[in-house]
Amino acid sequence: MEFIPGPAVTRVLCADCGTPIVPNSANLCVACLRNTVDITEGIPKQSSVSFCRNCERFLSPPQAWILARPESQELLALCLKRLKGLNKVRLTEAHFIWTEPHSRRLRVSLTIQKEVLTSTILEQVFEIEYLVHNTQCSDCARLAAKNTWKALVQVRQKVSHKRTFLFLEQLILKHGAQKDTISVKEVRDGLDFFYSQRSHAIKMVEFLNGIVPVRSKNSEQLLSTDTHSNTANYKFTYSVEIAPICKDDLVCIPFKQARTLSNISPLTICTRVGASFQLLDVSTLQSVEISSQIFWRSPFSALAGVTDLVEFTVLDVEPVGTSRGRWVLADAQVALAGAFRSHTGTHGNSEMEMDYETAAESTQIFHTRTHLGAILQPGDTAMGYYLSSSNFNSDDFAKLPADRIPDIILVKKAYPNRRKKGKARNWKLRSIAKEEGEEGETGGGRGVVGRTGGRDQKKVDEDYELFLRDLEEDPELRGAVNLYKAEDVKMKEGRDVGQRRRNGQYGMDVDEEARDAEGTTANGEEEEEEPDFPEVGLDELLEDFDEMTLQDAA
Repeated sequence: MEFIPGPAVTRVLCADCGTPIVPNSANLCVACLRNTVDITEGIPKQSSVSFCRNCERFLSPPQAWILARPESQELLALCLKRLKGLNKVRLTEAHFIWTEPHSRRLRVSLTIQKEVLTSTILEQVFEIEYLVHNTQCSDCARLAAKNTWKALVQVRQKVSHKRTFLFLEQLILKHGAQKDTISVKEVRDGLDFFYSQRSHAIKMVEFLNGIVPVRSKNSEQLLSTDTHSNTANYKFTYSVEIAPICKDDLVCIPFKQARTLSNISPLTICTRVGASFQLLDVSTLQSVEISSQIFWRSPFSALAGVTDLVEFTVLDVEPVGTSRGRWVLADAQVALAGAFRSHTGTHGNSEMEMDYETAAESTQIFHTRTHLGAILQPGDTAMGYYLSSSNFNSDDFAKLPADRIPDIILVKKAYPNRRKKGKARNWKLRSIAKEEGEEGETGGGRGVVGRTGGRDQKKVDEDYELFLRDLEEDPELRGAVNLYKAEDVKMKEGRDVGQRRRNGQYGMDVDEEARDAEGTTANGEEEEEEPDFPEVGLDELLEDFDEMTLQDAA
């Protein structure tokens, strides 16, 4: 085998240090070439970035403000965007060098390449220091100065409770509709949302149109005008009124309107509220969907609300075989809760006696038809409207024939034994506005409802508790909002219902003395908890991350 030598490599000495090198156009080694040619020329070694301390956002030229965590990819891209001269070199690597957070300095290490001679590419690593300047963004400046909003959305509902706005707040949080809101203010019958731009207010009005039955109108106020440039400055106000019909309300539809709505019975209950609301005739299971346009063409109000519900005890339930969806028609026998009680006789003998307020009413057994045939069982407790003892100021209700007005209309099943426990829930809700001591854009407090001074705090607490019970007892309603894990509650997994009942409500640890004290009645008898109580599962709860953590996860 013949050996063929390779071509000889000709080497020359470096013109500066004398090191043997492969010949190049400058006849210089890499070290001498780096000392002679600076490829970082034209790239500033120091720069600055603007930071708003209130909303914790960085300024991205020309006028955009972005949210970026320290040493994140978003912040690195912002820093590189601020540099001039990077378009003349090739950037191969960039990363942050750790600095103290309070130093208000950002250090970035860059690795660049550039062709300095023919077929000669030089690579160099250098650092750039950014000075973080504290400033105030335009949105925070408008928020700090009073009366600088450009658009206002006034949301109103003429009802006696705040449950609708509590639910509306959770829908706004779930869909992120509060991100453009400057501030939220509670007023007598609703909430006011302030915005810095008209387009943000229009977006909120469109959002409300998609989730609740509303009607809206707008107005504008001229602030200033310039005749030379033909420009004017306006403030815009959007008035949004929510239909005064809520879930579980008793509704009497006007007779003429009921005939146009599939000839439904005028006396109905509201079973669902969304962009439209659904009314149900409990005696026939006939339902009708009323859209926002149909309702506001000829509006009507509810006869009674959830605060007028009366507690009844179910004595017997017999399904009649008719069902529609989750509703099953049944004939039920009910009595007022607590109509029959046992106590020790006055003469020393223990006998069953009737403890009643009036012999004519409290011990009376009512026969009614209900849509809760698949839910109620003998011995259960149900909430309903007691029409026999009610007096409604309504012309439409007065026109109804007496034979079409039942004595009782059952609305939903109740769980009184679980409510008497008074234990903390394993979940919580978030709120739009900041509270004292809370961090981030949203907090875990009561929310914007009930913050105005002078309101009846007891009434506010009652409305909030009713709203939490609605979420707990209605899985469909609960699925429309975000529930978060409570940090101070230890949750149990993999336990059956019976064991959860033994270990307290929602699977929380309860000591034996507290369990014995809470699980007995006034007579010393142990109260049985409802086994079909709608538990809020662990899979329905979200981790309570802050906004920055959620963005990193995304």
